[in-house]
Amino acid sequence: MKRRNFLSTAGIGSAAAMLAAPALAQGQPSVTWRLASSYPKSLSTLWGISEQVSRRIAEITDGGFQIQPFAAGEIVPGLQAIDAVSDGTVECAHSLGSFKIGADPTWAFDTSLPFGMNTRQTIAWLYYGGGRELVNEFVAKSNLVSIPSGNTGAQMGGWYRKEIKSLDDLKGLKLRIAGLGGTILQRLGVVPQQIAGGDIYAALERGTIDAAEFSGPFDDEKLGFQKVAQHYYYPGWWEGTANVGLYINLDKWNALPKHYQAALEAACSEAMSHCIARYDNGNPDALLRLVAEGAQVHAFPDDVLAAAFTESRKLYDEYAASNENFRKIYESWSAYWARQQQWLRVAELPYDYVNSAQAAALAAGAAGAAAAPAEAPKN
Repeated sequence: MKRRNFLSTAGIGSAAAMLAAPALAQGQPSVTWRLASSYPKSLSTLWGISEQVSRRIAEITDGGFQIQPFAAGEIVPGLQAIDAVSDGTVECAHSLGSFKIGADPTWAFDTSLPFGMNTRQTIAWLYYGGGRELVNEFVAKSNLVSIPSGNTGAQMGGWYRKEIKSLDDLKGLKLRIAGLGGTILQRLGVVPQQIAGGDIYAALERGTIDAAEFSGPFDDEKLGFQKVAQHYYYPGWWEGTANVGLYINLDKWNALPKHYQAALEAACSEAMSHCIARYDNGNPDALLRLVAEGAQVHAFPDDVLAAAFTESRKLYDEYAASNENFRKIYESWSAYWARQQQWLRVAELPYDYVNSAQAAALAAGAAGAAAAPAEAPKN
């Protein structure tokens, strides 16, 4: 190549680069937000989604969009994070809609309903069953938009100072519990208490409460509940899933460039996948460690589960009859729940049941003992 041609070509390349840089800068406005989490930093997974979303949004936008996360209590108390977004104190928050059921039980649909769908079913409803559209239509009334951003999977039923042997043992029990599970248990004699995650241990240690539920082994171990209450129950029927939303001030969301909105959706979706994976990875070993420390694992008595399920459906019917917000979403949610149970009984549940039974047989030294699959639904 002749020197003159090379210089000419190089000049064109340099000019193109000089022209491209200002164009890129114009498409990358500088945006800085604050994120208030409802969780303490000790909960590495629930707090971790705030750190992950903040880091990834900066990487995706080449530093143009910065989100600074703050743990519960650093700007506002954990249970007030959503309100802080609504009134513009902060731009966004990681929290549970179920923390706000005192204002309207409809908020629970963005987290979970007792005896509702599992995690995969919930994500399917949100993204493909019209759930997100219905939820965001509702939360827009509070100047908010919600993006699914994390999930605990199915939870445990909490820590109790005394055994729960029958329905009668619930009467007068002071239990820390969030969401509609507390409303249902109240109808069965429990005295529900709503306490932020970082404050539960102290209340349980002082005897202010008799029992506490929070999440599952991976989180509960970090909070140390096993040191003050040894009876650990399952299943956490009030949270067979728990969707953590990134609640965003609607005005701030609408002001974001479209490519920043898309980047935030992508970062939240990635955080959701990692959150579920971290819980699935961490819960098994955490449960073994808790048992080694003295935790006694129990199933809830059948009469407790049966009574709670019956009350859950009575409660939803009552809300639907008196609350138009609730009725509109419940019609979609309940129909989707029913269809999903049919599929679960055909494939997922029998597969998991057989696997679980064979694993138990191997552990007991009786490998090969066939387990009968769950009965498939009949047409």
